[in-house]
Amino acid sequence: MASRRLPARPVRFADDARNATYWARIERIVDSAPELSPEQRLRIRAAFQPAAREAA
Repeated sequence: MASRRLPARPVRFADDARNATYWARIERIVDSAPELSPEQRLRIRAAFQPAAREAA
């Protein structure tokens, strides 16, 4: 299985320590969320398809 590389994170705050704390909090929130069902994944994927955006 290939490892997934996360994209570079935007800098939210000029202070490096505050920026690191912010992204650590985001990671904790995401890690505590339940897994998405296949149906939920399909809905999210469909929302980002170019045809779906043009129709909206």
